[in-house]
Amino acid sequence: MVCEIVSKGSHAKDTVTKKEIYEAFRVPEYWIVIPELEIIEVFTIEGDTYKLYSVAEGEGVVRSKVIEGLEVDVKDVFQE
Repeated sequence: MVCEIVSKGSHAKDTVTKKEIYEAFRVPEYWIVIPELEIIEVFTIEGDTYKLYSVAEGEGVVRSKVIEGLEVDVKDVFQE
């Protein structure tokens, strides 16, 4: 599992370039956290590509497919 926290200057690198690298190495799960938009996306590898498994924006819970019981409430991550 890999989790990337996207900063303003690294959006393309974290969401495209690194995603392709992790996909090539078949990392089972890839989380993208975008603080600026209060979004968490969870991708899981299916075959040779990542598919969106779970997403939450502003509120809601995202869940892991590969780590049983792991779930994150978006409000807990982005609360001020």
